[in-house]
Amino acid sequence: MTLNKTLTLLLAGAAMTVTASAAMAQQTNLRVFVSSQHRPDVWRKAFDMYEAKNPNVKVTLETGGNTSEQQAQYLNTVMTAKDSSLDVMILDVIRPAQYAAAGWTVPFNEVIGKDVKAYMDRYLPAYAEANTVDGKVVALPAFADAMFLYYRKDLLDKHGIQPPKTWAELTAAAKKITEAEKDPNLQGLSFQGKAIEGAVCTFLLPYWSMGKQLVSNGKLSFDKDAAVKSLKLWKDFVDQGVAKKNIAEVATDDTRKEFQAGNVVFAVNWSYAWGQFQGNESAVKDKVGVVKLPAVEGGEPASCLGGWEWGVSSYSNNKTEAQKLVQYLSSPETSEFMAINAALLPAFPEKYTDEDVTKAVPWFANAKPVVETAKARPVTPRYNEVSEIIRTTVNGVLAGQQTPEQGADQMESRLHRVLR
Repeated sequence: MTLNKTLTLLLAGAAMTVTASAAMAQQTNLRVFVSSQHRPDVWRKAFDMYEAKNPNVKVTLETGGNTSEQQAQYLNTVMTAKDSSLDVMILDVIRPAQYAAAGWTVPFNEVIGKDVKAYMDRYLPAYAEANTVDGKVVALPAFADAMFLYYRKDLLDKHGIQPPKTWAELTAAAKKITEAEKDPNLQGLSFQGKAIEGAVCTFLLPYWSMGKQLVSNGKLSFDKDAAVKSLKLWKDFVDQGVAKKNIAEVATDDTRKEFQAGNVVFAVNWSYAWGQFQGNESAVKDKVGVVKLPAVEGGEPASCLGGWEWGVSSYSNNKTEAQKLVQYLSSPETSEFMAINAALLPAFPEKYTDEDVTKAVPWFANAKPVVETAKARPVTPRYNEVSEIIRTTVNGVLAGQQTPEQGADQMESRLHRVLR
């Protein structure tokens, strides 16, 4: 080999090394937190698609928390420590305003551009509102959500029962089916009784169905009679054997697992459960029906508004790249992908009638009215305290530590101290 050729090869190798080093230096590493209950396996595929379009970005997925509270506890710790290792986080719909007020997230207005209103008007109104604080877009929707009633379609068909429209009809149907099936592992109804955020919705579902509000214009509008009836309705499910005795220990994903195992006739849960029920490991695959939640006698059906939002940490060292990723994750294309592949409700109204979406998840065609009419949990800066009062009271009544009447008295007294 000649000297000139040797020098040429050495120079070429050096150039390749410099180019590779420059590419590595330009690579942005983003760490994203996704709750473990919301199909992180499918979100991973969405991240892979983003990486394919943006080869200089590497997305690492972090998962955790089976409840809103567990996720919040973890994220609160990370944010309080001003940890820069986490760039993007998924937040319960009740939290974007709280995180923005704490200075933990950054607004999207600059990256969105001039017409912020037009950008946010693409989403379902409830989510545009939940993510906008004082004109600043503090988060972008990941997916919409509401509570539904899941039921064993095979068992209702077998026993000639129509899906219930009232809680009384559900009680009668659950008793008839469980008594006829004679399966000691089969529960009539599973719902969230543990002292978690889901128990707030448990209380509010029949309370709202009676036409009552808890907070109006930031002021307490508590109806004690309706509160007693709501607490009694859930406790009666336990006392009558429709729900299991330790329902006070049941969290959101416990309900999902119990129904998925084939051990429940009716289940109150969020939309994420549908995708799990249709998995190959599910005992109820192709046996599940879903309808609006029942109403109280003489009342109107009411659902609890849910949904999850993407926030960018104010402590991230890659805020702009993180915001670009979130815009992709909150786009109509990703919303459609997650609806088809993970059965997560779209935040874009037009996707509910999209042919590909309704083909993959037929019940989404009937889900839009439920999501649009679902009621938001009390809107107040002191929501954390309101939530704690409601969920601990619900849990105490279901555990038999107090009567529905005592629980309503305690709830009213404590709420008065928080919402004067």
